[in-house]
Amino acid sequence: MQFNNLGLNDSLLTAVQAQGYSEATPIQAKAIPAVLAGKDVMAAAQTGTGKTAAFVLPMLQILGKGQPAASKKIRALVLVPTRELAAQVVESVSTYGENEKVSSFAVFGGTSINPQIRQVGRGVDILVATPGRLQDLIDRRILTLDALEILVLDEADRMLDMGFIHAIRKILKLVPARRQNLLFSATFSPEIRTLAKTICHNPLEIEVAPRN
Repeated sequence: MQFNNLGLNDSLLTAVQAQGYSEATPIQAKAIPAVLAGKDVMAAAQTGTGKTAAFVLPMLQILGKGQPAASKKIRALVLVPTRELAAQVVESVSTYGENEKVSSFAVFGGTSINPQIRQVGRGVDILVATPGRLQDLIDRRILTLDALEILVLDEADRMLDMGFIHAIRKILKLVPARRQNLLFSATFSPEIRTLAKTICHNPLEIEVAPRN
């Protein structure tokens, strides 16, 4: 499936082509139209299948149609298990979003919180965060989640393995009931399905074969 058949706007297609891509991977071909249609998605996809672009591209298009985030607000939250993944995802957002008027930022532990406090306090359209640092910023009243439109759990299975389930549940209590939910996991274990039931509303399930 070609990227230009997935419903993406011209500015995003230009950014995709600048990276040398024309053919979408299976996860991208299935997920992008579903996300653009406003559906909740539960996808089983390994790292290396192109899953990041599968949620970043439609998220940029959806958010690009709205108003920028107000101070201390975020419009989309991507929860990830590690700082390395946070850095990768926010780099993907800035690469594909180079032609979009959508702000993005990553917050994670192991670095000074002060620059993160300043940036998040201004408001961010797409915040990529590890659960611990996000909870810290919420506890300090640097940001609230009441304006959230899209919630993404990336590598949800790893987050559960690393013991983040309690932090995730606390965060879920703070987000609006009406929102779009995207859950990406390497596998659909019973634990992931249980978690998905508390997050997603009638999700489209997508499974793609792991990369060789």
